[in-house]
Amino acid sequence: MNTKQRFIGVMSGTSMDGVDTALVEIEGSQIELLASLDFPIPESLKQRLLNICLGQETNLAEIGELDHLLGHLFADAVNALLKHTDCPASSITAIGNHGQTVYHRPDGAAPFTMQLGDANIIATKTGIDTVADFRRKDMALGGQGAPLVPAFHQSIFAATDSSVVVLNIGGIANISVLRPDHPVIGYDTGPGNMLMDAWCFKHRGSKFDADALFALEGKVIPTLLETLMNEPYLARTAPKSTGRELFNLPWLESKLSNLSIKPQDVQRTLCEYTALTIAHQVNSYLEGNSPELLVCGGGARNPLIMSRLADLLPEWTVLSTNQKGVDSDNMEAMAFAWLAQRRIHNLPSNLPEVTGASQLASLGVLYFAQH
Repeated sequence: MNTKQRFIGVMSGTSMDGVDTALVEIEGSQIELLASLDFPIPESLKQRLLNICLGQETNLAEIGELDHLLGHLFADAVNALLKHTDCPASSITAIGNHGQTVYHRPDGAAPFTMQLGDANIIATKTGIDTVADFRRKDMALGGQGAPLVPAFHQSIFAATDSSVVVLNIGGIANISVLRPDHPVIGYDTGPGNMLMDAWCFKHRGSKFDADALFALEGKVIPTLLETLMNEPYLARTAPKSTGRELFNLPWLESKLSNLSIKPQDVQRTLCEYTALTIAHQVNSYLEGNSPELLVCGGGARNPLIMSRLADLLPEWTVLSTNQKGVDSDNMEAMAFAWLAQRRIHNLPSNLPEVTGASQLASLGVLYFAQH
């Protein structure tokens, strides 16, 4: 286990703003990011995926086609990274591919989660063994199948005498809570960038609100903020996870149906909503004299969110994970490289106290390359 090995992590999150790939080297408990590359998702493919995520009717032919196309997309992303780094495929032990989530329903009579991207194609086209389907074993054991990244956070960030909360602000925001002498806690707090991105695209034609300039034109509307804060998901206790199935543009527009509000004021209120829902959760884990909130994901580049988190959490030091030596844009891709390494060595990679699973398990299914 102390042998130095290379892995590639592949992640495309709920925002669908690209495929993140990360080449890492792992030796024992040490992980080093060697290179990364962001690979674009074709707009036509993204729209087809969004249609499914937002609950539009689909069929098996569409699901099968998307699974196939995503398999090629992820393989192309890995091959582009290898070319970019001049790294031979033979030097990589395995790929950890999250796949594109199109539906996540961990509760109810028939819990399930669905990630697309045929790992057989990835393994064959790259010539590298591929680990995929990370979430369903945890769900088979009664868990939420999410979040899976807290186990990785625990391995790289240790709480000493004060709380450390690692916050990933992707489409959805999730936290990993590391406290001295406590089990790890992790769950989705609610929306991250998802609602802001959707609203910005509708009204400005931009995929995201760069530097929060759109939001900074507006002001917080208390009545709208109160309506948004009444969402029942926010009051649920962990383990819990959510996604685009709940927090989406139709959900937002249903909250706006009886209100006449300027688009920039909605954007500013959505930004406040994200910051508030995160801060309410983080503050409940305050312990010690030097608690830290370490932020990664696209939201770490939103100056308004970062400043609001600092304002709302005056007793916490709010930092980007970059300031701790871990690239904030590549945290999740690195995590799935780490999860692949755990699977290759048959080591447990879920945290039952986080997901609600009945036991530890080594997550993921191994798809062998044809050599």
